[in-house]
Amino acid sequence: MDTISILIKIPRREIAYLNFILESYEGVAVVRTVDPHEGIVEVMVPPSYQEEIKDILKDLGTEFPIQELTAAAKS
Repeated sequence: MDTISILIKIPRREIAYLNFILESYEGVAVVRTVDPHEGIVEVMVPPSYQEEIKDILKDLGTEFPIQELTAAAKS
């Protein structure tokens, strides 16, 4: 399955919250913590949900800072 991998940096204390929120959008994204000390998280998204995840992250960005580090397609 093709996915788009979005690498973001968030406050460490928000990692569990981000995971909880994205899990509630069943099938939209899978979250993987890359570096818990730095708050770096990978969000893997099917291409069909790319716009939805951008909207979700934008909304979450009003609650805590989200810095996008990269976005790359994976097969």
